Amino acid sequence: QVQLVESGGGLVQAGGSLRLSCAASGSIASINAMGWYRQAPGKQRELVAAITAGGNTNYAVSVRGRFTISRDNAKNTVSLQMNSLKPEDTAVYYCVEKGPNLYSQPVYWGQGTQVTVSS
Repeated sequence: QVQLVESGGGLVQAGGSLRLSCAASGSIASINAMGWYRQAPGKQRELVAAITAGGNTNYAVSVRGRFTISRDNAKNTVSLQMNSLKPEDTAVYYCVEKGPNLYSQPVYWGQGTQVTVSS
């Protein structure tokens, strides 16, 4: 059974930083693309960032230059370093395992972790 377990969410002031981590088990996450989505209240879920097993990445325009996605294939983990956080980054963040390509659709979802940025 595939499990994606996120950690690292919380409350931070605008301009601050948080680091989200996700551990994958029971899957072939080491060869699939991984990523982070988020959903703010009243809004649709959106892609934040994704990374392939080879390290290729893509980011939402709104987070480029502020967020960095990384992964450790040996440990089946993916992380999201979030700097210069803004109130509009407030959302539930979900770790996903995608297909093998950067733009593959998510196959598995974590339970989500809340990120709240106060102004």
